[in-house]
Amino acid sequence: MTSEYANMPDMPRSGNGSDSQTSIDARLDSESQGPNRSLASVHTRNFPELLEHLNSSLAVSTYQAGKLILLRADGHSINTHFRTFNRPMGLAADSDRLALGAFMEIAEFRNMPALAARLQQPPRHDAVYLARRGHITGAIDIHEMAWDGDGELWFVNTLFSCLCTLDSKSSFVPRWRPSFVSHYAPEDRCHLNGLGMRDGKPRYVTSLGDTNTPGGWRANKRDGGLLIDLENGRILCQGLSMPHSPRWYDNRLWVLESGRGALVRVDPETGVRSDVGFVPGFARGMDFIGPLAFIGLSRLRESNPFTDIPITDDNRERLSGVWVVNIESGKTVAFLKFTGGVEEIFAVQALRGVRFPEILSEQEYLQNSYALPDEALQQVRLSPSQTQIADTDANQATPAIDDDD
Repeated sequence: MTSEYANMPDMPRSGNGSDSQTSIDARLDSESQGPNRSLASVHTRNFPELLEHLNSSLAVSTYQAGKLILLRADGHSINTHFRTFNRPMGLAADSDRLALGAFMEIAEFRNMPALAARLQQPPRHDAVYLARRGHITGAIDIHEMAWDGDGELWFVNTLFSCLCTLDSKSSFVPRWRPSFVSHYAPEDRCHLNGLGMRDGKPRYVTSLGDTNTPGGWRANKRDGGLLIDLENGRILCQGLSMPHSPRWYDNRLWVLESGRGALVRVDPETGVRSDVGFVPGFARGMDFIGPLAFIGLSRLRESNPFTDIPITDDNRERLSGVWVVNIESGKTVAFLKFTGGVEEIFAVQALRGVRFPEILSEQEYLQNSYALPDEALQQVRLSPSQTQIADTDANQATPAIDDDD
């Protein structure tokens, strides 16, 4: 089933984009700020309307540009709000929390809605993700991430070829590795990359090979990919072209065959797979709302190790952005295309019930924003001067106090 672009509306340039810096391990990326690297995008006219209708926004990571991007409907445009991180990749987020895997840490943020009044008058933001903690993992090439039903964060440690969680004393805690990987070593033996949850537990992973040697997956990256069921360790599918982003959604199993630009449905019992739709780029990063899949696309640089795959065999234009595909028809119904600065997307996360989020770690907000348990919050009393917002000096600003549950 192929994508269809019939009756697609015109594409205006997205408006009100902004670029600011955040993160416990943040840095400015001078390359993306250069005169030939302006961060720009265009989108179909229905993309803002679509997000408004779904009462949602999107968070998108791009390690190539060093950005976490918030896509927010702003009237008839998409507001592309950029925050700078050091090689951001894995991303997990909902209306209350956000976790981001960067170069050598996992940064965690919590939603503090009380901060919205400090950002703009009248308040515009309906979610403000404020830095809460950072866990130093070392440079382990963190790929996909997700919380389980108990709120524990799981993530793919690609360098050590395993699934991990965190504790207070370890860089990372290995919890599972493929049966064909004999031991832990910082050697990227199979390029484990994708993580799919089912019933609140890690259930599906993807890798680019079943190899057990340093970087061994590279020899057959074109069609050596696997989809593995963790419940019994069974290889559910093999011969995939660079699979990423396994997802259990709507009682069906989905995966992206990035090397073909394909959205694929897989029978979870037999492993039989069928193409649902195609997108014009290297497909990686996916989330769902209703009947729609939001899929990240990368155009791939010539120096990228993921070239020499099916989508590079032909002369199709390869694009970078977020494509919206109807999972029943396979048709593309909307898209946002980056025209400068962003060439590769890693993660796409829907923020359901959040229309206009912000993410912050600046000192002026951290120093007097407090999250307290319910019982403590009931005993907080502010002086009259603390309950008035009248001074622009951050040190004199009204404290933001939220329930941390």
